[in-house]
Amino acid sequence: MKFNDLLKKLINKPESKEVAKKRLKFALVYDKLEVTDNMLENLQKELLEVISRYFEIDRDSMNLDIQRSDDYSALVFNTPIVSAKHQRQQGTSAA
Repeated sequence: MKFNDLLKKLINKPESKEVAKKRLKFALVYDKLEVTDNMLENLQKELLEVISRYFEIDRDSMNLDIQRSDDYSALVFNTPIVSAKHQRQQGTSAA
């Protein structure tokens, strides 16, 4: 085993060819679905607005992705939830 291979395993850093392959695959899915960067940015902004009404989320760790298989395409939104926001129910008073 080469020293570089050992370092890669220890660091668990993906090889650049794998990263490039994933980016190309992602670009092809976008092209097929005709999804623009602007559309994804707007979608992400709106999803964050809605989810943030109910949950405190880690915006830095958020990930929006489109995954495609032969049968379907899926929008995958992944973000760590820090806590739930507790909202006061309307019509109730604190006595």
